[in-house]
Amino acid sequence: MNEILPQPIAASDPFALFAQWLEQARAKEINDPEAMSLATMDERGLSVRIVLLKGVDERGFSFFTNTLSRKGKQLKTHPEGALCFHWKSLRRQVRVEGKMEPVSSAEADAYFKSRPRGHQISAWASLQSDALPSRATLEARVKEFEKKFEGQEVPRPPHWSGYRLAPRLIEFWQDMPNRLHDRLVFTRDDAGGWRQGRVYP
Repeated sequence: MNEILPQPIAASDPFALFAQWLEQARAKEINDPEAMSLATMDERGLSVRIVLLKGVDERGFSFFTNTLSRKGKQLKTHPEGALCFHWKSLRRQVRVEGKMEPVSSAEADAYFKSRPRGHQISAWASLQSDALPSRATLEARVKEFEKKFEGQEVPRPPHWSGYRLAPRLIEFWQDMPNRLHDRLVFTRDDAGGWRQGRVYP
């Protein structure tokens, strides 16, 4: 039986194509198809980590975090970022570059309310990215906030919110035979539309 080879990427709307690829990744990837590398920067240079995509629409790609963490502080002074999704089982990746904007308080409140209670408590207990004297210190802080909010809803901490990357570039990468990979790049034009083109693998 002949192997079915991947086809070159064809699309006119980057968000529709991303939605299609994400749906396929959710059906195929074993763990965290929403996982994405997030690169941010400050005066010392670049840093990168994995976060989870929590929403995507024509405004951009959103995630939530502690705003006093290293990435939160970086985004306050340098509100630019880059994302990379890598779906190994599909032999695909998507890169996104653009400006970071805070989500609205209503969006942050709604998502925080949807989280498991243990995650809500940890948002209060963790001084994310700060030095931690011992694991016991963290566990004691968890108990402190469990007691503080016992019998009531856990409110969203003032230092916990979300960001949305408004893309100016979205690149779709598809593995192809002989390392002649297909790379389709969408760039935002001055009118808010998208120009597309291919780049060499």
